[in-house]
Amino acid sequence: MTFQADRARLETEWGIHMMAQDWLPSQFRHNFELAMDAQPTLVTAPNAGIPSFLTQYVDPEVVRILQSPNEGANILGERKQGDWTTQTTFFSVIENTGEVSSYGDWNANGVSNVNAAWPQRQSYLFQTIIEYGDLQIERAGLARLNWVAELQTSAASTLDKFQDYTYHFGVAGLQNYGLLNDPSLSAALTPSTKAAGGVKWVNNGAVVATANEVYADFQALFSKIVAQTAGRVKMSDPLILALSPSAQMGLTAVNSFGVGVADLIKKNFPNLEVETSYRYSTVAGEVVQLWARSFDGKDVGYCAFNEKLRDHGIVRNLSAYAQKKTAGSWGAIIRYPLACAQMVGV
Repeated sequence: MTFQADRARLETEWGIHMMAQDWLPSQFRHNFELAMDAQPTLVTAPNAGIPSFLTQYVDPEVVRILQSPNEGANILGERKQGDWTTQTTFFSVIENTGEVSSYGDWNANGVSNVNAAWPQRQSYLFQTIIEYGDLQIERAGLARLNWVAELQTSAASTLDKFQDYTYHFGVAGLQNYGLLNDPSLSAALTPSTKAAGGVKWVNNGAVVATANEVYADFQALFSKIVAQTAGRVKMSDPLILALSPSAQMGLTAVNSFGVGVADLIKKNFPNLEVETSYRYSTVAGEVVQLWARSFDGKDVGYCAFNEKLRDHGIVRNLSAYAQKKTAGSWGAIIRYPLACAQMVGV
């Protein structure tokens, strides 16, 4: 029985009232230095909480770091040419030639002929590799991350990013050129001098050119195309104005009548489209290109690839995997460079 039960029985049956110390040996009954209810010393470290990770939460929505957009294919379009085994592509170019002579019944002068040329472009194959291990996948799964899927996304993004670069600048050392450095393009124009000084449309984020000055530079670009094509390109034809997002701010300039550059262009060139690419901000300065979308019923040019994304076999190691990804590019195929005019320095 407990002390409390014994004490209650003695009090009710025998009238004996006892104190707790009466149960102690006689040598300890009156030693008041004893602390019978004192907290004993802890064996473990003092703690009044729980593991902190139990109060933490991992948001299942993944926040992705955004990269610069790939916009080269938006300017002239994109198409597949050959396959990944194709190294060189030839283009047949026909030029009709001839000369006339004065007529005479027995004259045998004058001749018409055809001159055929075969310009070519070389493809460039490039690759990237993803690797992942068994333990790595399991640990990423604890954080609700599909690690293999994210690696696949990284590989596709890496290849596409380089593909976009080749569409703008081609590949050095090969007959592979881009929208901005094809050697067949005519020399770039220099913008007109502005009233505020210099030739730029935008300086340090501020539009420094007037609406009329920006529009005059655009007119110079179109006049160049008209001269190069002997008037085959009309103001009503589909046109593409390609420039960087920074230079595009110049199109927001408004004249004294409240009319903006974009309004002036749209009124006189109703079928013009504006395409932007950050790669038009080059070391040489801001580049602006004006393209005719088609010439003589054919596309002026296009960006081309021979392999967009090829997945090679997965290599199985002892407790890890590896896989190669491949893509290929022809750069930008410009069929009619005379249907493009460019300006550097805006």
